[in-house]
Amino acid sequence: MALEIERKYLLTIPYQQLIEQGIITVKSEQRIEQTYIAMDKDQELRVRRILDLSSNDYEYTHTFKNGVGLAREEVEYNITKVIYDQVIEAFGFVPLTKNRITAMFGELLVEIDVYDQVDFVVVEVEFGSMEEADSFVPPSWFGEEISFNKKYSNKAVWKQLQSEKQ
Repeated sequence: MALEIERKYLLTIPYQQLIEQGIITVKSEQRIEQTYIAMDKDQELRVRRILDLSSNDYEYTHTFKNGVGLAREEVEYNITKVIYDQVIEAFGFVPLTKNRITAMFGELLVEIDVYDQVDFVVVEVEFGSMEEADSFVPPSWFGEEISFNKKYSNKAVWKQLQSEKQ
């Protein structure tokens, strides 16, 4: 099982401004719809439909995550459109939707998530080790760190969407 080590921050300035000022260089942009099909306090199963906005190609994934905090175990693999559609139809949940901008900030790869259903933008960085994550000093435009604030987690936002549906 792969280990995902990431830190997340609330973006304090519009990401478009970062692009215009040459602070970040966009590598790709995706449209993501994600739905959780099972979750417990420290485990989750989700599916995603991911549209690459430059090629208009779709990818469908199924992900299992285990753990809490900066480092979590993660297993992700591709599934077919047919399987994705069956899961979505079977559960009838409202997907969490966002655009993900993957960009370079110097030598650092950052992912910026711009959500549709909530009024915040998140920038995240993945690391190869806990030492790397612990020693990371974010630039000021990253804003408040939310790595440990569950109210900003995708899972929490998605759960809120489901309660609003009823």
